[in-house]
Amino acid sequence: MTTTDMQRLDNQAKDALYFEVQGSGRPVLLIPGTPGDGGQFDELAEILAEGHLVITYDRAGTSRSGGTPSPTVAEHAHEAAALLRAQAPQGAVVFGTSNGGAVALELALRHPSLVERVIVHEVPLLSVLADPTPVADMLTAMIGAAMERGGPVAALEAFLRFAFGDEVVAGWPADLRERILANAGMVFGVEFPAFQAYRPDEAALRSSRVPIVVAVGLDQQAPFFMEAATWLAERAGVDVTRVPGGHGPQFTCPAAFVEAVFGVTKEPGVG
Repeated sequence: MTTTDMQRLDNQAKDALYFEVQGSGRPVLLIPGTPGDGGQFDELAEILAEGHLVITYDRAGTSRSGGTPSPTVAEHAHEAAALLRAQAPQGAVVFGTSNGGAVALELALRHPSLVERVIVHEVPLLSVLADPTPVADMLTAMIGAAMERGGPVAALEAFLRFAFGDEVVAGWPADLRERILANAGMVFGVEFPAFQAYRPDEAALRSSRVPIVVAVGLDQQAPFFMEAATWLAERAGVDVTRVPGGHGPQFTCPAAFVEAVFGVTKEPGVG
């Protein structure tokens, strides 16, 4: 079955997830951060598909997916598990970035038989910080000012420019940009409350049978990402792994990131 065929079958139901599958080999599921549009992985997935079966998707109620946005991280994890049971029932390596990292982690803890290895990249676990107030205050002020200027769409764009950088957001293709910003109401009404309250179960982390990789970008300057990663790594019994890029390596250095994390090198002259 081709990627196009799978998309068509999946979208027969109004509440179905939009997903794409490409390549062949060891399955990898990529879970996007806010606002949950799998299109952020387009270039990275194309490179990764040279050595893997790559599954990307839009989280429920986001962009091209139907249904209702999941109100908890646990429900996001169940949603991802259902997708894996349908497309890679033997299990997959799971990668999640930013808030998608929380989904990936919860998927590994709740559905270990479906996860061969989980890579958690720069998950913003504000709930574990020694003092989350400065970060929360900064984000509230930035988002609030943008909300006053231009409403939820302007506020989401301001947040994404903070997360990924002005050049990345300005360089998005028009269709991706339009889709992502159209999720503004969902982000502030559903997604942010769900993820800001998330704190992984420490006992489950310590007893996890799934190998956990906790990753932070070499170019990441915000210290709270390393603080959260250190908290998570200590409880999982691993070291923090440094990887290429900052918060958006899927945009800034996809080939280097894929090679470092998954061992896939893009063939010269391809793409």
